[in-house]
Amino acid sequence: MKLLSILRHAKSSWKDAELDDHDRPLNRRGSRDAPRVGRLLREHGLLPEVILCSTARRARETAGHVSREAGFPGEVRFSRRLYLARPDAYLEVLALLPDDVGHALVIGHNPGLEELLEALVGEPHTLPTAALALVELPLDAWSRLPGAEGRLRQLWRPKEPR
Repeated sequence: MKLLSILRHAKSSWKDAELDDHDRPLNRRGSRDAPRVGRLLREHGLLPEVILCSTARRARETAGHVSREAGFPGEVRFSRRLYLARPDAYLEVLALLPDDVGHALVIGHNPGLEELLEALVGEPHTLPTAALALVELPLDAWSRLPGAEGRLRQLWRPKEPR
């Protein structure tokens, strides 16, 4: 059994219209919500072994807040392939994980993450910014992830009570 946590980056700023999309930072709400996700992971005993993250600034900042608050001891792995990625790109990156990794967290963007979640659990779910989905996957190897039928174990949204 593998666990996959899917996290949409926290709310980003549109304040500077001149800024390239890849370089947009978190806004005040995003900087508040991202650490909450880290605390949630720590409090529920859901610390991942690996964090894979888009290279977009808003995703990198989300990863920083989450990993600090969760007490994540590892290195966050950044991949340009995850920037505005489609589900197949997430699946390809995840499929390369070593089999001894039991729980991975991926941080990225919509619509790709919502489509990935739907592909894995067979039904659509909305992922607003800073939403976290926990999916159980009946796998012994990440390489078998494409086509796997998982189960949504939990879905946390920032505006819902925890």
